[in-house]
Amino acid sequence: MKKLIGLLCLVTIIHTSVNAQMESVVFSGEFGFSLGAAHYFGDLNPRAHFNRPKLAVGAFFRKQFGNYIAVRVQGQFSQVGYADKYYDDNEFQHLRNLSFNSSIWELGLQGDFNFFKFIPGTEEYRFTPYVTIGASIFSYDPYAYLNGTKYYLRPLGTEGQGTAAYPDRKPYGSMAFAVPFGVGIKYAINQKINIGFEVLHRFTTTDYLDDVSTTYVGADKFPLLPDGSTSVAGLLQDRSYEVTTTPIGIEGRQRGYAKQKDQFTTAQVTVSFNLTSYRCPSAKL
Repeated sequence: MKKLIGLLCLVTIIHTSVNAQMESVVFSGEFGFSLGAAHYFGDLNPRAHFNRPKLAVGAFFRKQFGNYIAVRVQGQFSQVGYADKYYDDNEFQHLRNLSFNSSIWELGLQGDFNFFKFIPGTEEYRFTPYVTIGASIFSYDPYAYLNGTKYYLRPLGTEGQGTAAYPDRKPYGSMAFAVPFGVGIKYAINQKINIGFEVLHRFTTTDYLDDVSTTYVGADKFPLLPDGSTSVAGLLQDRSYEVTTTPIGIEGRQRGYAKQKDQFTTAQVTVSFNLTSYRCPSAKL
């Protein structure tokens, strides 16, 4: 009997000690990486087709405040691009025949809100869906290819930006802001590592992610080259000559839709590593 009582006391002591150690470990945050695809929506993709995804990769640090709320700092690189030729059923886009690509470097601050309590290392609270919203700043520089040569479009002023004929059209900047909003899920493989998946959509403050926004200005608004030929800016402001014998780039004709800003989305798999801290377990009387 004495041996049995002694064994029970030992088990109780061990169990109490383990619980105390678990209570002393606090999940304080995580850092991780993301990899997936990005897609653009705007004047060249007005119906939100998802047929031309490009690379997206990022890194983040997430500070946890309790089991439901976190604040995240995230750096992201995304490639986006599209072309009118992908809309075979749209006659205007077929004739407009514009295209672009751009590399986006983004820095954002977001708030994450878990639906379930999330405590890595436990069986019951190792999974949660979440929503996230925040603000970001990003750089972009659209470019296109003409006869196999790469040209950055912003310095060319393809819609008359910076020209004497259109003094009200100022050159657009290389930086813009966005409001990222998205949903995700994450799962703790163990106490140290989590995996997840997130879709994040950005509403931006620019309509020139694709270098298309307002109206044509006409090739005659761009100075000719010394040999009398049309300049690169003139050739890239209206590329309908590549698909029709009657170019559509007449001054004042619609080229884009200025009332709606461009947007882009990323869908990525995430891997993160938990950060823990320690606190003294509270006494239970």
